[in-house]
Amino acid sequence: MDNHLSELKLVTDGHSIFRVSSDEGELMDALREGQLAFFVAIDEIVHEVEEDVTRFELDRDKFLTMLRRVEDDIEEERRASGT
Repeated sequence: MDNHLSELKLVTDGHSIFRVSSDEGELMDALREGQLAFFVAIDEIVHEVEEDVTRFELDRDKFLTMLRRVEDDIEEERRASGT
């Protein structure tokens, strides 16, 4: 099967993984029938998740840096006003 993962609709019942064919409206047990190579798809998903986590960590670090600057500014204003 040459379909890319994003072109497939996959569902699970917790025991197996099924491929839903939108053209024919059929449901096929993808694991039992050996129709899909999940190790390749999982590798792609892991890579995408790792990229998302890296972006999240960078965004989080930027946010925390900005928050600390705001807290420092507020503390400086408090000291300057004597409160």
